[in-house]
Amino acid sequence: MIRPIVCYGAPVLRRKAEPVEVGDPDLPGLIADLWDTMRGADGVGLAAPQIGVSKQVFVVDARPLQKPDETPFQGVFINPEILWRSEEEFEYEEGCLSIPGIREKVTRPAVVRLRYWDETGQFHEAEFSGIVGRIIQHEYDHLNGKLFIDHLSPLRRQLLGSKLRKIQKGLVETHYPVLYAI
Repeated sequence: MIRPIVCYGAPVLRRKAEPVEVGDPDLPGLIADLWDTMRGADGVGLAAPQIGVSKQVFVVDARPLQKPDETPFQGVFINPEILWRSEEEFEYEEGCLSIPGIREKVTRPAVVRLRYWDETGQFHEAEFSGIVGRIIQHEYDHLNGKLFIDHLSPLRRQLLGSKLRKIQKGLVETHYPVLYAI
């Protein structure tokens, strides 16, 4: 089911999400809704807080942004934990379904090592780089109450102020359903 995406200014986007409990009966439905909502909004990643659910789960479908020679990547991440970040960084223009209409260059580590559970309950520890690593870091931030604009300089955030206020007030149109306060 496609759910509305919570927009900038909603408190749920600034809270640390709660861990998912083993055997949570709502988890399969939540994961299905995350996939449906992300695809309906033409996204490449979506975290549960973005649909108003404060749980540590996100989905990633990097295929639209991957190079043709890369192995296509899709995944579900439950209770993820970043164990290590490379010192090497790279800059890339990011956007966010919860901050429609704004895209900015963000610098992030080039490689991260993560441990997490998938939708089948399998435990994983793996390194991610390139666009996959970038999307994972972006979605991981959502689970910790952080948005991509928090990685910008104070001056750049200040310059975006009027655009962010328009989003908060519901004055920005999207092609997907949104909520402005939750």
